[in-house]
Amino acid sequence: MDSRKLVLKETAVMAVGQTLCVVAMLGIFALLGQFDSTVLRGGILGGVLATLNHFFLAVGVMMAADKAQGENVRGGKSLVQFSFLLRTVLLFVILFALLKSGLCNIFALLLPLLFTKPILLLDQFFRKDGAVKP
Repeated sequence: MDSRKLVLKETAVMAVGQTLCVVAMLGIFALLGQFDSTVLRGGILGGVLATLNHFFLAVGVMMAADKAQGENVRGGKSLVQFSFLLRTVLLFVILFALLKSGLCNIFALLLPLLFTKPILLLDQFFRKDGAVKP
Protein backbone atom coordinates (compact mmCIF):
# COMPACT_ATOMS: atom_id res chain seq x y z
CA MET A 1 0.00 0.00 0.00
CA ASP A 2 1.22 3.50 -0.81
CA SER A 3 2.57 5.19 2.32
CA ARG A 4 0.37 8.28 1.82
CA LYS A 5 -2.74 6.10 1.65
CA LEU A 6 -1.62 4.27 4.77
CA VAL A 7 -1.18 7.56 6.65
CA LEU A 8 -4.64 8.71 5.57
CA LYS A 9 -6.19 5.36 6.53
CA GLU A 10 -4.53 5.48 9.95
CA THR A 11 -5.70 9.06 10.44
CA ALA A 12 -9.25 8.12 9.47
CA VAL A 13 -9.24 5.27 11.99
CA MET A 14 -7.96 7.66 14.65
CA ALA A 15 -10.59 10.28 13.79
CA VAL A 16 -13.44 7.77 14.03
CA GLY A 17 -12.05 6.33 17.28
CA GLN A 18 -11.60 9.79 18.78
CA THR A 19 -15.14 10.74 17.78
CA LEU A 20 -16.60 7.66 19.46
CA CYS A 21 -14.50 8.11 22.59
CA VAL A 22 -15.25 11.83 22.89
CA VAL A 23 -18.99 11.18 22.48
CA ALA A 24 -18.80 8.53 25.24
CA MET A 25 -16.81 10.95 27.43
CA LEU A 26 -19.38 13.71 26.89
CA GLY A 27 -22.13 11.23 27.80
CA ILE A 28 -20.35 10.42 31.05
CA PHE A 29 -19.99 14.12 31.84
CA ALA A 30 -23.74 14.51 31.19
CA LEU A 31 -24.61 11.54 33.42
CA LEU A 32 -22.51 13.04 36.20
CA GLY A 33 -24.28 16.39 35.78
CA GLN A 34 -21.06 18.17 34.84
CA PHE A 35 -21.80 18.81 31.16
CA ASP A 36 -21.55 22.42 29.98
CA SER A 37 -20.15 24.36 27.02
CA THR A 38 -16.58 24.20 28.33
CA VAL A 39 -16.78 20.41 28.40
CA LEU A 40 -18.12 20.33 24.84
CA ARG A 41 -15.41 22.67 23.55
CA GLY A 42 -12.71 20.77 25.45
CA GLY A 43 -13.86 17.42 24.12
CA ILE A 44 -14.03 18.59 20.52
CA LEU A 45 -10.71 20.45 20.61
CA GLY A 46 -8.99 17.65 22.50
CA GLY A 47 -10.16 15.08 19.95
CA VAL A 48 -9.05 17.26 17.04
CA LEU A 49 -5.64 17.89 18.63
CA ALA A 50 -5.12 14.17 19.36
CA THR A 51 -6.04 13.27 15.77
CA LEU A 52 -3.75 15.95 14.32
CA ASN A 53 -0.93 14.84 16.61
CA HIS A 54 -1.33 11.28 15.33
CA PHE A 55 -1.43 12.48 11.72
CA PHE A 56 1.79 14.47 12.07
CA LEU A 57 3.42 11.54 13.86
CA ALA A 58 2.53 9.26 10.94
CA VAL A 59 3.79 11.79 8.38
CA GLY A 60 7.08 12.18 10.27
CA VAL A 61 7.59 8.44 10.48
CA MET A 62 6.77 8.06 6.78
CA MET A 63 9.35 10.73 5.88
CA ALA A 64 11.94 9.11 8.15
CA ALA A 65 11.30 5.71 6.55
CA ASP A 66 11.80 7.26 3.12
CA LYS A 67 15.13 8.70 4.27
CA ALA A 68 16.17 5.34 5.75
CA GLN A 69 15.36 3.60 2.46
CA GLY A 70 17.69 6.07 0.78
CA GLU A 71 20.55 4.83 3.01
CA ASN A 72 20.28 7.90 5.29
CA VAL A 73 19.42 6.21 8.59
CA ARG A 74 20.94 8.96 10.70
CA GLY A 75 18.86 11.57 8.86
CA GLY A 76 15.72 9.52 9.44
CA LYS A 77 16.46 9.21 13.14
CA SER A 78 17.08 12.95 13.41
CA LEU A 79 13.84 13.66 11.58
CA VAL A 80 11.82 11.50 14.00
CA GLN A 81 13.47 13.17 17.00
CA PHE A 82 12.83 16.66 15.63
CA SER A 83 9.24 15.76 14.76
CA PHE A 84 8.66 14.49 18.31
CA LEU A 85 10.13 17.63 19.86
CA LEU A 86 8.19 19.97 17.57
CA ARG A 87 4.87 18.15 18.08
CA THR A 88 5.34 18.05 21.86
CA VAL A 89 6.21 21.74 22.18
CA LEU A 90 3.42 22.82 19.83
CA LEU A 91 0.86 20.63 21.60
CA PHE A 92 1.94 21.98 24.99
CA VAL A 93 1.67 25.61 23.84
CA ILE A 94 -1.79 25.06 22.31
CA LEU A 95 -3.10 23.17 25.35
CA PHE A 96 -1.67 25.77 27.74
CA ALA A 97 -3.28 28.62 25.78
CA LEU A 98 -6.65 26.86 25.69
CA LEU A 99 -6.54 26.12 29.40
CA LYS A 100 -5.47 29.64 30.36
CA SER A 101 -8.26 31.12 28.21
CA GLY A 102 -10.86 29.31 30.30
CA LEU A 103 -12.69 28.16 27.17
CA CYS A 104 -12.23 24.45 27.90
CA ASN A 105 -12.64 22.04 30.76
CA ILE A 106 -9.21 20.65 31.63
CA PHE A 107 -10.32 17.00 31.80
CA ALA A 108 -12.36 17.16 28.61
CA LEU A 109 -9.40 18.72 26.80
CA LEU A 110 -6.73 16.29 28.03
CA LEU A 111 -8.60 12.97 28.12
CA PRO A 112 -8.75 12.57 24.32
CA LEU A 113 -4.94 12.50 24.29
CA LEU A 114 -5.17 9.36 26.42
CA PHE A 115 -7.64 7.71 24.04
CA THR A 116 -5.00 7.32 21.32
CA LYS A 117 -3.35 4.15 22.63
CA PRO A 118 -6.60 2.21 23.23
CA ILE A 119 -7.84 3.23 19.77
CA LEU A 120 -4.65 1.89 18.18
CA LEU A 121 -4.86 -1.33 20.20
CA LEU A 122 -8.48 -1.91 19.20
CA ASP A 123 -7.68 -1.18 15.57
CA GLN A 124 -4.91 -3.76 15.65
CA PHE A 125 -7.16 -6.29 17.41
CA PHE A 126 -9.94 -5.99 14.82
CA ARG A 127 -7.60 -5.90 11.82
CA LYS A 128 -8.80 -8.53 9.35
CA ASP A 129 -5.61 -9.20 7.42
CA GLY A 130 -3.70 -10.21 10.54
CA ALA A 131 -0.80 -7.98 9.59
CA VAL A 132 1.11 -6.28 12.35
CA LYS A 133 1.44 -2.54 12.07
CA PRO A 134 4.86 -1.00 11.97
